[in-house]
Amino acid sequence: MDDVTIRDRIPPLTSIPLPRAVDRRWLTKRWPVREFATPPAGSGLKPVLGDAGAPLLGHTLDSMRFGVDFALHRYETYGPVSWLGIFGRRFVMLAGPEATQVALANKDKAFSQEAWRFFLDRFFYRGLMLLDFDEHHLHRRIMQVAFTRDRLTGYARQFAPVLREGVARWPEQPRLYWALKQLTLDVATRVFMAMPGDAGTARINRAFVDSVRAPTSLVRLPVPGGRWAAGLAGRRVLERYFTESLPAKRAADGDDLFSVLCRATGEDGERFSDADVVNHMIFLMMAAHDTSTITATAVAYHLAKHPQWQERAREESLALGDELPDLAALDRLETLDLVIKESLRLTAPVPSLPRMAVKDVDVLGHYVPAGTLVTISPNTNHYSPGHWTDPRAFDPERFAEGRREDKSHRYAWMPFGGGVHKCIGLHFGLFEVKALLHEMLRAYRWSVPAGYRLRWDYVSLPVPVDGLPVSLTRSR
Repeated sequence: MDDVTIRDRIPPLTSIPLPRAVDRRWLTKRWPVREFATPPAGSGLKPVLGDAGAPLLGHTLDSMRFGVDFALHRYETYGPVSWLGIFGRRFVMLAGPEATQVALANKDKAFSQEAWRFFLDRFFYRGLMLLDFDEHHLHRRIMQVAFTRDRLTGYARQFAPVLREGVARWPEQPRLYWALKQLTLDVATRVFMAMPGDAGTARINRAFVDSVRAPTSLVRLPVPGGRWAAGLAGRRVLERYFTESLPAKRAADGDDLFSVLCRATGEDGERFSDADVVNHMIFLMMAAHDTSTITATAVAYHLAKHPQWQERAREESLALGDELPDLAALDRLETLDLVIKESLRLTAPVPSLPRMAVKDVDVLGHYVPAGTLVTISPNTNHYSPGHWTDPRAFDPERFAEGRREDKSHRYAWMPFGGGVHKCIGLHFGLFEVKALLHEMLRAYRWSVPAGYRLRWDYVSLPVPVDGLPVSLTRSR
């Protein structure tokens, strides 16, 4: 599938250039400050302060355009607990490790995944991340058998040749994000579903892309030609494919994720229903390829900007020899470990984690009433000067033993979320990204023009506005 097939044909919102002065005025525009809700008399709690932003749209466009800078500006203006208007609703924003811990540790079960359902339910209905409390615990326990070390070893045997073959076919000057996205889609369809690379795969890939782009549509109606309508159509394609394929998967003894989920059994004999398997596969396919694409893109960009780190990582990859790497070999790529962690810090693949308060709750002395939509900002934590040295600098050594700045707070570094909903596939994703970069390092050297700076589009998950153009040369 070529770039045009994968990409949205509508230019991303943030690709529209604005003069720097206009950018700054847009970001720092002052709106009337108001209380979110009046605290109960005698509670001693403070009201949450914030602003609604522009009429109707609120801060939707600001957050999409400015991403990290928007999150940091809100934190600097209002502190760790504030509110804003976005997507036609009012959200309380929790920023910084301490506020994050209240929501993600969730000791008194005051926060649910209901807010995720506001964004994703039409497209990723009853995916693992959308479930709550006892039901989530049960489904996660059953699913865990699909992500053991033994299972990961088997998945690595499957994705290693896919990655090597895919990287070898790249042109000399690719838009790297789209090349990486194609590869991670290939891994997701072949390793998770055992699908061959044919026209049917292209149709499934397109359905996934449409479903992922739809949840942050400004027009949340099935207008023909719009992203919301495309996402609904994509969901129907995916449901039909998994439902029709499921009987054969249940009957076979395959080692792809789809087959494993069909056979997965909990400690007390619990198993997924057919509907559970379909819903979980659609969600896991989305989670498996999008976050890996973003992470690999960020790593490749920083290695292009910092060739000394690229050479250091390449030396370790070449030392592994020409065999396809297994998990033990990938574990030895220590430089890539550092670079991947730093890239995840600088660009969180999921820049917002929504929740809903299901009862009145005290967040750092602020009153958040039941029914409040909440959003957690990993970007703010990742750039906190109280937890990171020179947080805007690319410095992988901050993760090396002896420094370990990520240990400054449990939620200072949280690219995979936290608490009971921490990403179940994080180890799969890290091994996949490391294997992908390993193949790139063996095959190529790559660079970007002097002065080039990657700009991310935050319309949904982060996407490079220009697709990240790079120049590739064969390394040997």
